[in-house]
Amino acid sequence: MMQRRQFLQAMAVGVFGGAGMVATEAHAIEKAVPMPKKTEAYLRASMDQAEIEEAVRRIRNFNTAHKDDIFLSPAQFATLKKVNIRFTRLENLVGHANFHLLGFDEAINLAKNFSSVESFSKAELDFLEELFFRDAGAYGFNGYKPFTRLTEEIPKREVSKLPFTGNYLYRGTPVQTYNKILRDVGDKVILTSGVRSVIKQFRLFLHKAEESQGNLSMASRSLAPPGYSFHGIGDFDVGQVGFGYLNFTEHFATTEVFKRLRDLGYVNLRYPRDNLLGVRFEPWHIKVLSV
Repeated sequence: MMQRRQFLQAMAVGVFGGAGMVATEAHAIEKAVPMPKKTEAYLRASMDQAEIEEAVRRIRNFNTAHKDDIFLSPAQFATLKKVNIRFTRLENLVGHANFHLLGFDEAINLAKNFSSVESFSKAELDFLEELFFRDAGAYGFNGYKPFTRLTEEIPKREVSKLPFTGNYLYRGTPVQTYNKILRDVGDKVILTSGVRSVIKQFRLFLHKAEESQGNLSMASRSLAPPGYSFHGIGDFDVGQVGFGYLNFTEHFATTEVFKRLRDLGYVNLRYPRDNLLGVRFEPWHIKVLSV
């Protein structure tokens, strides 16, 4: 298994797999974050007005299928559904909070050793690897990729579990930032999503992709593809107590908590309204790292 991943990484500048997926070069990272492939300024300068207007239209209608969206084949979609079932079994096995930190190799080993999950098939592993190494720009997602190794792990000694949230944050700046928000904003604010491993981001992205009937472009307008989430290295989401799922919609920008965050200078949006990075407006996302 490890040899096959190393081969894929070595071949990542080429085309592989039956679907002809283009991969980006994978390399080890420690604390350094790769330079962005594209920036908002670069994208705006390289697009004409009609292209900008079309990109904005797609983002404003993020949950709608658009011309040129990328879909999984029927066979790939069938594999996706099997993977999602296995992820559900894994989450039931390790628990919701622990699933946030689950690494790729750890997930494979747990599945192999517990009959309640059962081993990932070769087709399922090929699907996950192919999806991870694909350049998400093909979907219209132009964000950064902090994790370029499929087997990148969350160092458990560097995270802390936040009481009553079911989430973890990295120690240091992320925890300090959240605690300062609690002091400044008050008890109406809640941590809704913290650290996410590659497996956790797979879980979220593939759930949305299944909900979108295999439309990977639609899924990527709502959720960063695996490897592309800044939740893996420090960012986190907040919401207002009692606001439920609306905390992950534009309606959060109308809440008392958001207005306090804005007035106190905490709103430094990674994905602002009408951005050209291919991601919907996320007023709930706290940007911890400056990149």
